[in-house]
Amino acid sequence: MDKMGKRYKKIMKMAIFYLTCPNEEEADKISKVLLEKKLVACAKKFPVSSTSWWKGRLGNANEILVSYESIEENFDKVDKEVAKLHSDETYVLYSVLVNKTTKKVEEWIKEELTTK
Repeated sequence: MDKMGKRYKKIMKMAIFYLTCPNEEEADKISKVLLEKKLVACAKKFPVSSTSWWKGRLGNANEILVSYESIEENFDKVDKEVAKLHSDETYVLYSVLVNKTTKKVEEWIKEELTTK
């Protein structure tokens, strides 16, 4: 309890995790594991064309960008699972906190990710 005698309520912060995969099969494999382990509530796939620097060279690649709806506290667990399954030694995974969403979405995320 705090000084005012009130309990702190644990606030789940919704986050969107982004991951690039070399192909759809790998994106599906990783997404299935994350969904089954209830680390993410939803996975959305998008084909993207990327241009980036890698080991001193500029290159192009066709990849799959996966957007995962989750909560901030799951990022490290997601990273651990991705590390086991991703074919790239240096994969791109990052998190963006959701500033606002609807009450219904908050309830859905909480219900799906806190029920085992």
